[in-house]
Amino acid sequence: MSRVGQGGEERGAFAGEALRTGAVLGQWIALGVVIGVLCGVASAVFLQLLEIATATREADERLVWALPFAGLAIGWIYERWGESILAGNNLVIDAIHDEGPEIPVRMAPMVLLGTVLTHLFGGSAGREGTAVQMGASLSDALCRLGGLVGAMRRRLLAAGVAGGFGSVFGTPFAGAVFGLEFVVLGRIEYDALVPALVASVVGDMTTRALGVVHSVYPLVAPEPLGPSMLLRWHVFAVAVAATSIAFIEATHFLKRRGALLLPRLPLRMFAGGLALVVLWRIAGTSEYLGLGVPTILRAFDDPALPPWTFAAKALFTAVTLGAGFLGGEVTPLFFVGATLGNALAGPLGLPLDLAAGVGMAAVFATAANAPLSLSVMAAELLGASVFPHVAIVCTIAWVLGGHRSLYPRQRILGRKDGERRASEVALAELEDGDA
Repeated sequence: MSRVGQGGEERGAFAGEALRTGAVLGQWIALGVVIGVLCGVASAVFLQLLEIATATREADERLVWALPFAGLAIGWIYERWGESILAGNNLVIDAIHDEGPEIPVRMAPMVLLGTVLTHLFGGSAGREGTAVQMGASLSDALCRLGGLVGAMRRRLLAAGVAGGFGSVFGTPFAGAVFGLEFVVLGRIEYDALVPALVASVVGDMTTRALGVVHSVYPLVAPEPLGPSMLLRWHVFAVAVAATSIAFIEATHFLKRRGALLLPRLPLRMFAGGLALVVLWRIAGTSEYLGLGVPTILRAFDDPALPPWTFAAKALFTAVTLGAGFLGGEVTPLFFVGATLGNALAGPLGLPLDLAAGVGMAAVFATAANAPLSLSVMAAELLGASVFPHVAIVCTIAWVLGGHRSLYPRQRILGRKDGERRASEVALAELEDGDA
C-alpha cells in the first residue's frame, strides 16, 4: 500500500476516533447538565426549607423540648416506608459498586423531610448527607428512565453525589472531587470526572440562580511554610486524627448499642432526642444545636472561645446521628474542626484564622477519607493561601486515622501504608488484622 493510502487511512481512523470521543463527551456533558439541574433545584429547596426551620427554632427554642417526639415521628415514617433507604450514604456507595442496589426515588423527599424536621427541633446534624442522597436518588431515577446500566450508571451516580455536594455548599470543584474520591480508598474514579464536574458546576449555578446565598467564610491571610510551621502542623494533625477517630467510634458505638437495646427505630430516636434535650439543658446554651455556623465563624476571630467547645459539639452530633436522626456530618465537623483549631492556635503559636480554617476542613477529611476534596473545598471557601497548609494536615491526619470511616461501606483498594489489595473490600468487612 502506498504512503498516500496509509496516510488517508490514518487520517480516517483519527477522524473516526475523534467523532466517537466527541459523541461520548457530548453525552456525558448532556447527562451531567441534567443531573446538575436536578441536584441544584433539590439543594435550593432543601437549603431554603432548612433556613426557615433554623430561624423558626431560634425564634422559639421551646421547640427543642419536642425533639424526642419528632424523633418518634421520623422513626415511624422510616420504619414504615424507608427501610430500604436507612443505610443513607452507605447505600449510595453500595449502589456505585458491582451493580449495587437500586436507590429508590423516594429517598430524596424522605431524607429532605427528615433532615428539616431534625433541624427544626434542634438535632445537631448537617446537610451534606441529605444533598448526596438526594443527588444519587435522582441520578438513579434518570438511569432507570434512560435504561442506563453498568459503567454508565456508576458514573452518573458519582455525578449525582458531586452535584449534591457541590450545590449544597457552593463549592463546585470540591464537589466534583468528592464524588470521585469518597467511594474507594486508594483510587480516584477518573472515568466519572466529566459528568461529575459538569453536574457539580451546573448544580451550583442552579442553586445560586434560584436565590440561595451560601455562608461566607473569612479569607485566611497568607502564611509562609517553614520547618517550625511544618512541625506544628504535624502536632496539629495528631489532634485532628484523634478527634476524628473519637467521633467515628462514638457514633458507630451509639448506633450499635442503640440498635441492640432498642431494636425499633422510633423508640431509638425518641431516646436519642431525650438525651439531646438533657445535654442541651446541662450545656445551658443552644450553640451546639443545628448547624452551628455562627460558632464556626466565631472560631476564626475569637480567642476567648471555650477550649472544650469542639468536644461538646462532637458529643451532640454523635448522639444525634447515632440515634438515627437525618442530616449529614460535614457542617457539624466543620464546627468541631474550626473550634479545635481555635483551641490549638494559642498553644501551638499558629495564626487563629489559619488554625480554624485548617481544622475546619481536616476533621471531616479524616473522618470521611477525603483529604483531596476537603483541601480543595478549603481553598474555595477560605482562599488559595490556605491550600498548602490544609493539604499537609489533611494528608497526615488521614493516614493517622487508619482504616476507619463515617461510611463503613467505603471500599478499600490501597491501604494507607502503601500495600495494594488484590480486590476491593468494604471497610466494614475488614478483619481486625487488616485494619
